[in-house]
Amino acid sequence: EAQVDFGITEAVKDGKFIDVHCLIMSLPYSNAAFTIPLPGENQECFLYGLKKSFELLGGVPRKLRIDNLKAAVIKARNKDGEAIFTDEFLQFANFYRFEIQACNVRKGNEKGHVENKVGYVRYNFVTPSPVIESYEDLTTILSEKLAQDRQRIHYAKEVRIQELLDEELNHALALPDEDYPIFKETKVTANKYGEITIDSMKEHIPKGYNFSYLHLILYWDRYKVVSPYGEILHSDFRPYMNKNRNIPWLSIMRAWASKPRSVPYSRYNPYLPGRIAAYLSIEPLTLRKERLHWLINLLIQYDMEEVNDKFYDLLQQQSERTFDSTSHPYDVDWSKYDLLQPGAQEDG
Repeated sequence: EAQVDFGITEAVKDGKFIDVHCLIMSLPYSNAAFTIPLPGENQECFLYGLKKSFELLGGVPRKLRIDNLKAAVIKARNKDGEAIFTDEFLQFANFYRFEIQACNVRKGNEKGHVENKVGYVRYNFVTPSPVIESYEDLTTILSEKLAQDRQRIHYAKEVRIQELLDEELNHALALPDEDYPIFKETKVTANKYGEITIDSMKEHIPKGYNFSYLHLILYWDRYKVVSPYGEILHSDFRPYMNKNRNIPWLSIMRAWASKPRSVPYSRYNPYLPGRIAAYLSIEPLTLRKERLHWLINLLIQYDMEEVNDKFYDLLQQQSERTFDSTSHPYDVDWSKYDLLQPGAQEDG
């Protein structure tokens, strides 16, 4: 038996926070777990996450216990009858041949193992928020950490979790030989501006207004729009892939300025862009505090990425009375900083 549920956490991508919806599949017998980070909890993400979880496990659980996820359940189980599942989820279950077990409404204890795993993964592997390049990158990071975690001794059975998992796999269903394509296809109509709505966002489709209807094909991370004649008019990442939140650098810098010694120990320090991180790594606290105040003034006008990109120009514009990078005994030649970065000579 396996249990599945979503848990929300966050990561840092391109210098900004993103919400990550982790689909967690846990196996109560062995206490093993597998996690697939995703941008949402819609049907495409849910089925893709299950598919990847089965691949990481190397088999398919015979029974899968879920709560009333909108991506899978049309009507929740109650005293009047059993749960009603979406056709897409039933087709997926038939393909992989597992039995669906639905929880009762407001009975979280019926899948208590996975709910505990949600907290375990969040507090042990994604706190503080990891810096990632993509969802696939985070999948690899979490898979490696959970593989290491399976080397510990089971809390009650005094056997390594991995050994118990290997035992479970002897009773799992085999993965199908054929791949299961996961997508949703709908018909849409472009407005007079050639726009269609995807994930509650308007997206312009070249030549979209020329057709009475369009085929919209949604994958977990991308979409494509096809004309009635089979021509791919547009393909791109789904809008929610670009949804992010700014890190509140201004308030963070103000807090650091009052306690400059805390900078290297702050949870936000790993998220600093490279030039800014090097600029604040100087040891004398008085000078570090001066630099923090200079950055605070800049952040009123620019965001952190702009400050990092324009760093040398902004540094040159500083008042010589406050900062003189050529004469200060603790400073460095910042124009040579990028040359120290890996690959900088090749880029130059």
